[in-house]
Amino acid sequence: MKRIATKQRKTKETQISVKLNLDEGNEPKISSGIPFFDHMLTLFAVHGFFDLSVNAVGDLDVGFHHTVEDVGIVLGDAFTVALGDRKGIKRYGYAVTPMDDALSAVAVDLSKRPYLVYNAPNMFASTESFGVALAKEFFRALAVRGGMNLHINVFYGENEHHIIESVFKSLGRAIDQACTIDARVKHIRSSKGVL
Repeated sequence: MKRIATKQRKTKETQISVKLNLDEGNEPKISSGIPFFDHMLTLFAVHGFFDLSVNAVGDLDVGFHHTVEDVGIVLGDAFTVALGDRKGIKRYGYAVTPMDDALSAVAVDLSKRPYLVYNAPNMFASTESFGVALAKEFFRALAVRGGMNLHINVFYGENEHHIIESVFKSLGRAIDQACTIDARVKHIRSSKGVL
């Protein structure tokens, strides 16, 4: 069974469509109107081995927040659909990724119990740029809509670009690991029998 999803969201602030295939890693097609965010989503898809297309149009004249958060919402919805009942998946994933001066770790449990823990350096938050604070809004939306228990820990880093990049790479790798089908998992990986 192919694990594919197409999701859309249209509001007065944004129009977003996402196509996701968990099992094929073709060239990502990302367009959000925010070049740095496009770069991060591309890294996420490449390091997660996901076939990902994102097309987002938002009220960027107001700021980046609505677009970034809504992409997280729609991408989370796409993961929920593509994972189906989550039968046979490893469920847990963990990755640590260095990026020059920065080192980040991401742990994920695809438990359907959303929660975000986000430990990153406090840096100047600007509505005109994509930074650590805005990234948190994406991760929160992704975790909630994707049914993920998501823990992000930045151990250290001085350059904000490097910090965010190491997190997105770790995120892709950790979610890929958690989504992987394991032949030993005959049903849903839970002692309860359900997630």
